[in-house]
Amino acid sequence: MRLSKSLCAVVGEVLASTGSHATLDELFISAGAPGEPPGLSHGSKWKTWLFRCGQDPNVDSIAVLGKLLEEFMDLPPADPENLAEWRTKRARVEAVLEENGLRYFRFGRVLPQGEQPEEEPRPERAASISQPSKPANVEELLEVVVRGLLRAMHPLTHRRKGSQSLYFANEYDVQDLLHALLRPWINDIRPEEFTPSYAGSSTRMDFLLPAHKLVIETKIVRDRAHAKRIGDELIIDIEHYRRHPNCKTLWCVVYDPDNLITNSPGLKNDLDGQRKSKDGEVLVKTFIL
Repeated sequence: MRLSKSLCAVVGEVLASTGSHATLDELFISAGAPGEPPGLSHGSKWKTWLFRCGQDPNVDSIAVLGKLLEEFMDLPPADPENLAEWRTKRARVEAVLEENGLRYFRFGRVLPQGEQPEEEPRPERAASISQPSKPANVEELLEVVVRGLLRAMHPLTHRRKGSQSLYFANEYDVQDLLHALLRPWINDIRPEEFTPSYAGSSTRMDFLLPAHKLVIETKIVRDRAHAKRIGDELIIDIEHYRRHPNCKTLWCVVYDPDNLITNSPGLKNDLDGQRKSKDGEVLVKTFIL
């Protein structure tokens, strides 16, 4: 179902007041919003991403909308001083849903007006929504693991009282988490194998999966200056990997915790696709988290 721009604007504005870029990125990804986060300001990003859901025929936009709204609509603020503001925003969401022929029900259910939900979500339906299907091949597995990295980080950075929290402050931290998530699924993972020389130098691969002729390269954006250089670094890496006989597919995973890359879709468009030359070829896929 197409979501109107007015609906997306109101919901996007309300959600923008509930968390940071990183928090809402995780919310949208876990709700099933398609593609990478738009490289826009905090005020425009969420309405644009939500509108994109309604344009994608492969996305159940109403289900995504319900998941995005569930916590805000069902959980009043703990501070009584914020209660009046929350009620005002909640009423505004209900009004724009009504204008669009929709109604919100508890537990993240958005339905057309006139339809009544079940008293409780069916357990089998809830399980099918919340659990990804078993991957059929290595590409599906990597898609689940890579897109779920932010969610995998959350319980490690927000540990129980008295336990030391983990922080993902450099590329090695991200690599270790990725390695741990892949090991139960893939037997042969070779970290830090060298690539053939290019322009007088060679580089170390982060992970080589020789059985699948696939390499995973991870980057973490350190600051604004590095965000401007990240594309050039990856282009050089691609030239190294293209020459490796066991690399036919390259997955570039860029962790940008502070949202410093200003044009994520543009960077993906510059890097993604088949790269060919007389020295070899490689298919590049880029993920910006």
